[in-house]
Amino acid sequence: MPDPLFPEVRTTSGPVRGRTESGLAVFRGIPYARPPLGELRFQAPRPPLPWTGTRDAASFGPPAPQDPSMAARSAATGIFAETGDDWLTVNVWTPAPDPAARRPVMVWIHGGAYKTGVSGSPGYDAQHIVRDGDVVFVSLNYRLGAEGFAHIEGAPANRGLLDQVAALEWVRDNIAGFGGDPDRVTILGDSAGAGSVAALMVMPSAAGLFRRAVGQSLPGTYLSAALARDIGTALTTEAGGDLAAVDPRELPATGHAVEQKMRLYEDRWGAFAHTLSLYSPVVDGEILPVTPWQGLADGAGRDIDLIVGHNRDEWRTFLLLGGLFGKVTDDLAAETVRRFAPDPDAYRAAFPDLGAEDLFEQVQSDWLFRMPVQHLAEAQTKGGGTAYLYDLAWQSPGMDGLLRACHGLDGPLLFGTYDAHLGPAAIGPDHAPAARLLTAQLRTAWTSFATTGDPGWQPYDTERRLTRVFDTDPAVTPYPLETSRRLWQDHRFEALPLLTP
Repeated sequence: MPDPLFPEVRTTSGPVRGRTESGLAVFRGIPYARPPLGELRFQAPRPPLPWTGTRDAASFGPPAPQDPSMAARSAATGIFAETGDDWLTVNVWTPAPDPAARRPVMVWIHGGAYKTGVSGSPGYDAQHIVRDGDVVFVSLNYRLGAEGFAHIEGAPANRGLLDQVAALEWVRDNIAGFGGDPDRVTILGDSAGAGSVAALMVMPSAAGLFRRAVGQSLPGTYLSAALARDIGTALTTEAGGDLAAVDPRELPATGHAVEQKMRLYEDRWGAFAHTLSLYSPVVDGEILPVTPWQGLADGAGRDIDLIVGHNRDEWRTFLLLGGLFGKVTDDLAAETVRRFAPDPDAYRAAFPDLGAEDLFEQVQSDWLFRMPVQHLAEAQTKGGGTAYLYDLAWQSPGMDGLLRACHGLDGPLLFGTYDAHLGPAAIGPDHAPAARLLTAQLRTAWTSFATTGDPGWQPYDTERRLTRVFDTDPAVTPYPLETSRRLWQDHRFEALPLLTP
């Protein structure tokens, strides 16, 4: 007789045993692919080997090797306590593993600049989303940094994205046993997770694996094949000539060493040399055939409903991480506008009242997040698909209001995990009641969208440009950043080029 405290589900690789936690069935650390080591290293993911007996699914799988500075910052939380080679795993939260339930499915792809992050983070505890929305929730690990995204001769590009495709195939083949509907899958992610979502929308290998998509704070960096090769050469040189000779757990340190010297490559890498990560998806012409903007404008997402949005003050997070509050000079702000704005003189003239720090933040928020998001909504609409645009404008009260509506604020608000990620700095326990208003707005919209395709506001169009503004007093208005939109309207977000051969 089944034990209700230890629910079991049979997957294509064998049965798994989860745990009943606060009325939900939770399964952690289920392999969706083999460990990418040995002859499988730097290759496309392979299905997991079947197991005999029932596999215990009580613990999250170990995180993929990643940037050492992030691992050090997160060590105190215990996120990296799990060790081993089974990086490619999924986790499932479900109200009940009943195959007849056919609940909508939400698949979370974590962010982290394509080089950090883990699905087992306390910030991604999905219990509240599942309980409030009556959905099945899946999260996944994928290869990061050089393992997942570096250009390597003889290896497929975008291995991290291929891992995500393999996880979605696992969902298609197995989620019914957990009470989910494989025909109602919504993928969602923040930051690099949102960049992955946009890439998956135009990847042939991902076609048919999901019906809806949510991109939170999509970054606009996708690499041309030429630039990716040049970055790969820099990595290989730093590694002594052979990336495969470096242990996977040591390779992130090699990438980190190159990142410390990125600005030396400005004449070749252009603006990308001034970003915070060496890695981004590669427009290789095969796995990722075109940029998301081109692909969606050409109709690749016509059958996929999309929510995409940004936070009002994205770059404030990086002012904090860089220790730059109160230190941005007029010269630095002017140099940054020259580097990133499509027309530096027009850009500066459009914001005459902004001080150096706000201008520095604004142009980088526009270039990396806000305008790529707005252009993606335009592209999806022009290609015949449905897009819903949003702007998270709530000014977080933490740190005396310094962070405002910063990058990463959406994660704690959506999951209701105010004590993880940026939650303690941006929200803190004193401001949880105000944050709960935003959590209710976001969570209701996202789960309604996953269930019905309707998040509760009108689709975006290229005339009215209606946008849901998430704030203490929510509203639906014409796009609220119209000055920036006009400055960037003729800019094309293309694969970043190699400037010199």
